[in-house]
Amino acid sequence: MAGFLFLRDESGVVMRTAWLECATGISGDMTLAALIDAGADPQVVRSAIQSLGLPDVRLRLETVIKGGFRSLQAMVDHPEQHAHRHLADIRAIVDRSALTVRQKSLALQMFQVIAEAESRVHDVSVETIHFHEVGAIDSIVDIVGTAVAFDLLKIDRVVCNAVPPGRGFVRIDHGICPVPTPGTAEILKGIPLAAVPLDAELTTPTGAAIVKVLADSFGPLPALTIEAIGCGCGTMTFSQRANVLRIFVGTTAAAVQQETVTLLETTLDDVSGEFVGYVRERLTAVGALDLWVTPVQMKKGRPGVIISCLCRPATVAELEAVLFRETGTLGVRRLQLERSIRQREQVTVQTVWGPVLGKRGWGADAMETFAPEFDSCAAVAAGAGIALRDVYRAAEAAWTMAGGAARAEQTDSHDHSHDHSHDHSHDHSHDHSHDHEGRQGKRSGS
Repeated sequence: MAGFLFLRDESGVVMRTAWLECATGISGDMTLAALIDAGADPQVVRSAIQSLGLPDVRLRLETVIKGGFRSLQAMVDHPEQHAHRHLADIRAIVDRSALTVRQKSLALQMFQVIAEAESRVHDVSVETIHFHEVGAIDSIVDIVGTAVAFDLLKIDRVVCNAVPPGRGFVRIDHGICPVPTPGTAEILKGIPLAAVPLDAELTTPTGAAIVKVLADSFGPLPALTIEAIGCGCGTMTFSQRANVLRIFVGTTAAAVQQETVTLLETTLDDVSGEFVGYVRERLTAVGALDLWVTPVQMKKGRPGVIISCLCRPATVAELEAVLFRETGTLGVRRLQLERSIRQREQVTVQTVWGPVLGKRGWGADAMETFAPEFDSCAAVAAGAGIALRDVYRAAEAAWTMAGGAARAEQTDSHDHSHDHSHDHSHDHSHDHSHDHEGRQGKRSGS
């Protein structure tokens, strides 16, 4: 998930937090409109879109009433097109634009999420997937515009409520398909879903990819001081519900951060210690937050181990795949948990043997902690030919003498490039007319 940028004021730790309320689903145009309505400068967004080099493309914004409530609607005007773009084509368009590095990273992560989902659905490589719907101009504008608008609001943490995918059937490039469509369902793996009794495609592939990349946790509106509320609407109108996506933007000041995590466990009695070690390495590589192995005695007195893995919901599918593939286990237990964590960032301290990386933690109680990073200490110890424990002690002493965070050199940019790598890159490489945009022949999602 995302890294965080923490701002300090006299009262303690302040973090800019956003809550996505997808009461009737989420799509690209709804998200873009909500972010602009919450305060993102539309002219900056338009300039970024213009820099993509797509001819005669214009972002149009209109204030409309949905279900009796005011909201903003985002529409893309463009000439008729017939291009079927690949992921490489999308990358080239984004790379040549005037977007910032962070904005490009966010946009490309969303495209990557869609491409990976479609590659699994159709059993073809990511690079050969055709972006029919999400490669369309309006969908490119939705994703790029969302990345730019999100960056402009300087949001550090995103919480999202459970996502309603919708129900019923929708016509796509491959015929009549149940909701959620295969590509959207792939993207929504690991994301909590909600049942809303509406026969419509409420969440589109682009909307699902946005959640996958941007959301750090899932749950109800967190405790925060609200600064702005943005309302973005979809093109469909429902008789009993306002088809509106709301985004609440505000600040939080707390000693700990709350997030939802998943505990995965499997019990083994037929693998060697070397295999267990290899599995630990693979789980770490694909996003495990924590890992531990517990020796147990199984039935008939057989010795065995329990491999326990803590992860974020968005990475559950990848981690389960590793456990099944590498251990041959017949089952993996899954448990949703809530955890509280202190704010943290990576810092560098200077010792007589060179710089050492460490992790600083803190809360609103003003209590700070510092822990040297093992790999950094080991590298310094090996290079200087000294004991590892001496490097640890020197790093801790350097932190204390430097006055803690006041003089430590911050090394973590805290970019919201979402670790959310979130396993992202999925897309309706078919013609799924999503994103709730109302162009002819395009599915209007929510």
